[in-house]
Amino acid sequence: ADADGIYHPGLVNDRLILGLKGIMSEAELHVLRARLDGGIRSKAARGHLRRGLPAGLVWGEADGQIGFHPDEAVTGVIGAVSGQFAVCGSVRGVWLWLRDQGLRWPLQGACRRGQDAGITWVTPTYHAVHTTLTNPAYAGAYAYGRTRSERYLDSRGVLRSRRREMPRDQWEVLITGHHEGWVTWQTYLANQQRIAGNTRPQAHQPGTGAVREGSAQLQGLASCGICGRRLAVFYDGPAKSTPGYFCTG
Repeated sequence: ADADGIYHPGLVNDRLILGLKGIMSEAELHVLRARLDGGIRSKAARGHLRRGLPAGLVWGEADGQIGFHPDEAVTGVIGAVSGQFAVCGSVRGVWLWLRDQGLRWPLQGACRRGQDAGITWVTPTYHAVHTTLTNPAYAGAYAYGRTRSERYLDSRGVLRSRRREMPRDQWEVLITGHHEGWVTWQTYLANQQRIAGNTRPQAHQPGTGAVREGSAQLQGLASCGICGRRLAVFYDGPAKSTPGYFCTG
């Protein structure tokens, strides 16, 4: 039953009317959903869509305005991460430096009703440091659509969904210079190349990997002439000062 009358599903004419109304309602829902999604994307394209910000950044009063967190302890830790990465050149090195200095790490709570939640201080983790160094928001850029949801069949034939990170050139929105950051966009790009170069390369692939401790000058450079793997380093001698190389394969 609706405002127009009562329908009997057992009658042919009533079934036709119900079918037509159902199709029209489905089309109306599709149009509404498309309009809402289009409004979100349009707002994101202008850099005005308010979403959760990482620790150290807060939304301002104006549309799309982003500023530093008022707590200098929060902004100081984020700035120290950027500065220390320029010195040591690796995410792990920054993480170990934070732990050696006894510094705590700020976690931004979830936003509710447009208000930023408080800061929770925890022990720094490698993942937190890596996320900070790879987040474009800390370089003054507004990004939207960095990840996409996709559906796939697992090995047992069950339909599942997952989030996949997209390459930078496939982000839906990227506005550089959107707000003030800790580093410039050029420095951010250089840092991403440095982080990618620190990853241990596969066989027969270029790359040196992160610089490790020790006196071996060819660490991360020498490769096996048979399989192409990067040679591992060992130290021998009374003081463990004589370097050597061997293939793990």
